[in-house]
Amino acid sequence: MNDENKNEPREKAVDEEVAREMEGVPEHLRDDGETEEDNGLEEALAKLRGDLETAMQDVLYARAETQNVRRRLEKDVQDARNYGATSFARDILSVADNLSRALEHVPAELREHEKAKNFIAGIEATQREMEKVFNNNGITRIAAKGMPLDPNQHQAMMEVPTDEAEPGTIVQEMQAGYMIKDRLLRPAMVGVAKKPD
Repeated sequence: MNDENKNEPREKAVDEEVAREMEGVPEHLRDDGETEEDNGLEEALAKLRGDLETAMQDVLYARAETQNVRRRLEKDVQDARNYGATSFARDILSVADNLSRALEHVPAELREHEKAKNFIAGIEATQREMEKVFNNNGITRIAAKGMPLDPNQHQAMMEVPTDEAEPGTIVQEMQAGYMIKDRLLRPAMVGVAKKPD
């Protein structure tokens, strides 16, 4: 027999004795163990528990907001790193275009001329170096000729009547387009095939 079972008869006897003593005492004078002070403490405790729960909820919301702000700032910093040179890159594209046009217009006989040969090789080396710098900075040329027109990357400048390509296919590139990382830097200006009249 454990200690709890031993104490049960004693507790019953005490409860019965208390009940006998309380006989005849009017109901309003009996002390049931709760006082007005106890009720006030319970109410205050309940209010404090409610306040604590509200404060804990506010802390959770504040943490979530702080986390969101941190993520936004990290994204802004990353975007600044990735796209900070966008304006400069747009400006330098015109230099690259002029360099390409200059090389395209060099006559074949001038390329064979001894004095001009080294000069042209230097310009071609400069163009290759510029393309390498573009690639190192995430600037890539947009594929155009032979591709279907993509309004997100290509700007149609004219329609070219032809049977040699499907309508909507790019048949001519007037100016190269470029992307910087995953953003459009400049659309390719193109001529698009259409059915002949």
